[in-house]
Amino acid sequence: MPTSLAALPVRRLTLGDLNFCADLSEDRGWPREEHKWGLLLSAGTGYGIDDPQGKGLIAGCVVTSYGPGLSAIGMVLVAERHARQGIGKRLMQYVLKEHEGTPLTLHATPNGQPLYEQLGFATRGRAEMVRGIFMPSGEAPRVSTRPATADDLQAVLRLDAEVFGQDRTHIIARLPAFAHQLRVAEESGALIGFAAAWPNMGTYVVGPLIARDTETAKGLIASLAVEAERPLRTDIDVRHEELLTWVKAQGLESIAHNAVMTRGIPALPGDWTRRFAPLTVAAG
Repeated sequence: MPTSLAALPVRRLTLGDLNFCADLSEDRGWPREEHKWGLLLSAGTGYGIDDPQGKGLIAGCVVTSYGPGLSAIGMVLVAERHARQGIGKRLMQYVLKEHEGTPLTLHATPNGQPLYEQLGFATRGRAEMVRGIFMPSGEAPRVSTRPATADDLQAVLRLDAEVFGQDRTHIIARLPAFAHQLRVAEESGALIGFAAAWPNMGTYVVGPLIARDTETAKGLIASLAVEAERPLRTDIDVRHEELLTWVKAQGLESIAHNAVMTRGIPALPGDWTRRFAPLTVAAG
């Protein structure tokens, strides 16, 4: 990497950088994702490197902390004009130093995976991104759902912490304002699952999706799809083979596979069998 670029400082990003972050996404062929950037910059810590020519950012990422037990890195982007010059590695090294001692996780594209392996991340699983117009077919899910209310928030937070293995209150509490829909599934008065759908450019992204079993997950997705006027998109742990088969039968198609990686922890905490889709995913 040229010395002039190596000397550029890494700084904290704020909501005032939202347009610069969206520009960076667009520069790399991603959707601008202003809605997602706004959530992540509010609930997490953004890091960026300014373009010395005053053209916004040449690199950026966001770290979302779930306390001392885990932080998630996402939206790792380097401007195309400065790609393959070591800037992404430098930014990641800075972030790793800032969060030294904290277990980390991220979703890596095939292009990004070698860099993360160099930095000490190990692949722990895979997620499959699916997208498409939901067209119900076959037997309808047997689990009924309803819109969440303010009275459900504490139960949602308890279930999320149990399944995710960390306290995500600062993220989950933002769901009612962030999401287009938030639905819950109950049995005998007890919460057995919840899911949100939120707008992202031309799609509705489903996530988080936490459910007692596959049938509950199906019911939540189907109920979210009823009011969706755009294609659905979500990232599903590939171990949930039955759900992946079902969503593809409903019209969604596979568009990408990403590696789920961790550093400083042998596996993600919580109960993967009830964790079907994350709240936000930004592979790098």
